[in-house]
Amino acid sequence: MSMFSIITVLVVVSAAFAYINERFVKLPYTIGAMVITIIMSMILTLTGWISPDLTNPLKDLITQIDFSTLLLEIMLSFLLFAGALHTNFDQLNVQRGPILAFATFGVLVSTFLIGIVMYYVLGAMGLNMDFIHCLLFGALISPTDPIAVLGILKKVGVPKKLETKIVGESLFNDGIGVVVFLTIFSIAEKGIENITFGEIGMLLLEEVAGGIILGLLLGYMAYYLMKSIDDYSVEVLITLAIVMGGYGLAQYLHFSGPLAVVVAGLIVGHDTVRDTSMSELTEIYIDKFWETWDALLNGILFVLIGLEILILPFERGFIIAGLIAIPLILIARYVALSIPIYFYEKKLEFVPNTGLMMTWGGLRGGISIALALTLTADMGRDIFLIITYLVVIFSIVVQGLTIGKVADRFIGEHAVEPSEGGH
Repeated sequence: MSMFSIITVLVVVSAAFAYINERFVKLPYTIGAMVITIIMSMILTLTGWISPDLTNPLKDLITQIDFSTLLLEIMLSFLLFAGALHTNFDQLNVQRGPILAFATFGVLVSTFLIGIVMYYVLGAMGLNMDFIHCLLFGALISPTDPIAVLGILKKVGVPKKLETKIVGESLFNDGIGVVVFLTIFSIAEKGIENITFGEIGMLLLEEVAGGIILGLLLGYMAYYLMKSIDDYSVEVLITLAIVMGGYGLAQYLHFSGPLAVVVAGLIVGHDTVRDTSMSELTEIYIDKFWETWDALLNGILFVLIGLEILILPFERGFIIAGLIAIPLILIARYVALSIPIYFYEKKLEFVPNTGLMMTWGGLRGGISIALALTLTADMGRDIFLIITYLVVIFSIVVQGLTIGKVADRFIGEHAVEPSEGGH
């Protein structure tokens, strides 16, 4: 099947499920797409047991899709830019200290906590894995997914300060998490004895600092180009070129593409930049264009996550390990966030139970699955992929559906009505 045919099938299925959710199910868009696709996948799996010929064509279609490449190299840049574009920059700037601490220190601590715990848990179950491969799993499951987080937080009522922390952390820890994962992946491939701490430090510095600097350059380039003209169609094209060209340039320079597009999106979306470089008409068109892209790609992404279930190697031991991993990963995240919260909560007047809310609101999504799919067989690809899937499904469906109720229960009078976005 051609690539155009595959994309056509995905768009049609995504549109159908989005309609079913909006018309009948009425869940938040991200959760609805995931739930409906999972139900359909389970029905198809049962059908396949009875008559394999009915589902084999669909399985063949799914195996033709390189999920990891599709998300990490194509979809991710658009989704991150759209999310950053509608994030409140002023509130993000106020909360920059804890957000950066959560996205860096928090990810590193979580990576090692999860890696250590899973090493012993899997060993006790007779599923012996190398410690470096357990660290790889810790790195891929530690970042929260801004795609899932943004889609759900729009529908629930949490205080603006808390929403900014969760969204801001998700936007940045995604880029940091990918860098940490790639660094550990490189160590696992070459062997710890064949790589120095200096090389590791330079790789981290190059990816992170390079991505942020490139993002600043891209953002201000877009600003000056849009300021010099007044044509909404051209200005929309400029934002599109910044995302696609910038992400490609970051990959060529071995910088963090996710960090570059997030920084660029924050600059283009800043109120001052909007007021001085965009007419009211241009601002409307840019917002609507990126909201549409966001909705389309979100739908495709979560349909893909659900459909991948059809070809996963489910085994009893893997499923048990995944179920055990869910509470352990939540505990590791809570512990990892506790230290930055301790240092910043009094200075910035955090809402009550910030750590608990950020733990429950820190959803995992497609990025974790995409990274798990890049693992090789000798890195425990099958078992870590199943564990990742179970964590992601629990995260989006259970945590996503209950985050509003958890906020009411643990924040109380500090909770507010759902925000309408950053602008």
